Amino acid sequence: MQGFSREPGTTGPITAITLPKQGERRIWLWAVLIAVGGFLFGFDTGVVSGALLYITKDFSLSSSEQGSVVSVLLIGAMIGALVAGKICDDLGRKKAVTIFGLVFALGTLVAVVSHNYGTLLVARFILGLAVGSASASVPVYLGEISPSNIRGRILSLNQLLITVGILCSYLIDLAFSHSGNWRAMFAFGAIPALVLSLGVWFIVPESPAWLFTQGRTEDLRKGLRKVTDDKQADEIIEVYRQRAAQAARQEAARGKDEKGWRVLLTPAVRPALVVGLTMAALQQFGGINTIIYYAPTIIEQTGRSASNSIIYSVYIGIINFVMTVVAINTIDRLGRRQLLLISLGFMAGFVALLGFSFIWHWNSNLTLLFMVAYIAAFAGGLGPVFWVLVGEIFPTKAKADGSSAATTVNWMSNFIVSQSFLTVANGIGQGQTFLIFAGVCVLGFLFVGRFVPETKNRDTTEVQEALFKRFGKKPVPEARSEGAAYEAGRADAGPAVGERPVGQKPSVSGGNQSDDTPVN
Repeated sequence: MQGFSREPGTTGPITAITLPKQGERRIWLWAVLIAVGGFLFGFDTGVVSGALLYITKDFSLSSSEQGSVVSVLLIGAMIGALVAGKICDDLGRKKAVTIFGLVFALGTLVAVVSHNYGTLLVARFILGLAVGSASASVPVYLGEISPSNIRGRILSLNQLLITVGILCSYLIDLAFSHSGNWRAMFAFGAIPALVLSLGVWFIVPESPAWLFTQGRTEDLRKGLRKVTDDKQADEIIEVYRQRAAQAARQEAARGKDEKGWRVLLTPAVRPALVVGLTMAALQQFGGINTIIYYAPTIIEQTGRSASNSIIYSVYIGIINFVMTVVAINTIDRLGRRQLLLISLGFMAGFVALLGFSFIWHWNSNLTLLFMVAYIAAFAGGLGPVFWVLVGEIFPTKAKADGSSAATTVNWMSNFIVSQSFLTVANGIGQGQTFLIFAGVCVLGFLFVGRFVPETKNRDTTEVQEALFKRFGKKPVPEARSEGAAYEAGRADAGPAVGERPVGQKPSVSGGNQSDDTPVN
């Protein structure tokens, strides 16, 4: 699954304060344990690709029933993502993520003991609840325990482990492919589920941000002392107080039309909403998850055996992982817009060739080559860049609601594509279906070229100016209270220790900003 939820605007408790190395190492340990939720996200969305070959034979599933086994997880994920925020706010991040790990384990158990199609659907729905909850809560928890100097890498850890989870799911499918034991394929997921629950419960502390909102200052100070000294702990708590006061003043100044979801329909937010929702749908209607979910089934159509099909899926998982690492290391150098254009251009070309290879019955090795190249083009650009863009494109007052709306559209689009793919492919042909995806990628390339600005090295105000320029409009001013600090992809409620003064532009490194003159 290539769409993971990333909560933009999430800030850690120790922004712009340098921690002792021992404290940073401890935070990395906590982050790895929390990010096991991302691993499970990838594993439980990917493992069905190989298992489906054998489930279909055991339960005599039709094409639509196969689609349901895949897509019912996405229905659960949408629900899980919607309710996870309230659970995290009510119980705290620590308890919530522990519970989500147990839900992963429960869904795995039900899948393993399933003896009919209906029970398997229930299992996949439960796993979907866990996947959605993890997608919404893990990035927030990671952001709230990490200092600014390593926060980018820690948040990228979640995305990285999602791709590792997908790769591991393919390897597990391969390990049990000769026996056809799909129950064992699912059963492996119980191990990381228990690691997540036990590790977070016994090792990881509660989020400092949540403790502060609950008025538990002494618990907050106690937790901070695990990574820093008393003086810095007090400085961090004072920063929280400043931000809370600033946020209260900003909230009081907002009109009734600027609160809740209504803010997304205001003139100041509409261009960002158009870009965010379009890119959310484009990421899925470009066809990526038809490969992630159905790779062995697709490869079988080239004449390969079930075992060989899963072997080639492992190659796809490796390419997906490697190119995600490449994207993480180039996104701040090349910029978001350039990576999107390169990615969509190559995606359109390779998925079109993939379609023609099925229509004209080309050599199966060519078909596999085009499939792998398409995955590489996605994973090196559109896959990770979309989630970064969602965190940067919305103005401050709409970041949370805008991200939520884009994430919901992404899940819904994922459901539609995964549910309908096999039915459409059986109706009009597999090759013709891939040509439709190629057409979507071309439209996406044109949309990005015309409407999506570069956001690298720009604060919120500069991003909005570039965005409105591309829509041919003048930006609607957004009130900026004194002390508001902006960074690309996040907005703090007030200045933290050592942050740059308001109004001072960030230093630009790694090249010039991309030209934002609209493409005619």
